[in-house]
Amino acid sequence: MSEWLAYIGFGSNVGERLRTVLSALSLLQASPGLSICSVSSLYETEAVGYEEQADFINGVVAVFTRLRPLRLLRRLQTVEKRLGRTREIRWGPRTIDLDILLYGDLVLVSDELTIPHPEIQNRRFVLVPLAEIAQDDHVPGTGKRIGQLLAATTDKSRVDLFMTSADVKEKLKEV
Repeated sequence: MSEWLAYIGFGSNVGERLRTVLSALSLLQASPGLSICSVSSLYETEAVGYEEQADFINGVVAVFTRLRPLRLLRRLQTVEKRLGRTREIRWGPRTIDLDILLYGDLVLVSDELTIPHPEIQNRRFVLVPLAEIAQDDHVPGTGKRIGQLLAATTDKSRVDLFMTSADVKEKLKEV
């Protein structure tokens, strides 16, 4: 059975943000067909889009997966639901948000899922942690590397280090 490298962006701005993010990562690690291979540092970021809300904690996790893209999406939605995610306001407050950013070299556009994530080049809160763990990886369909997209983005929103990746790994051992 084939395995693919996928990058998943995550964020939380409702409730105990750190605890929720760590719980999401723990659930992903325990999930059949997924294996975490790298986790970025966590960043506190200002909201983008719908701005009248609390700051987020964001990061990116790299996983090896045997799940096809739509099955991976369903798995992420299951984790979101388990952690209390509701969908009320587009880009609004959320307990947890898990997005497939990249999935191998796949380019996919469907009603349910677009890969690479369609906003990847416009979101510093995604590009900063993604570049931390995959700066030289190519973004399919763009002809550019992640580090190049970060350098070229026009998004100037605040992205502040919240917790190093080493500390995240230590905290995950406690979950």
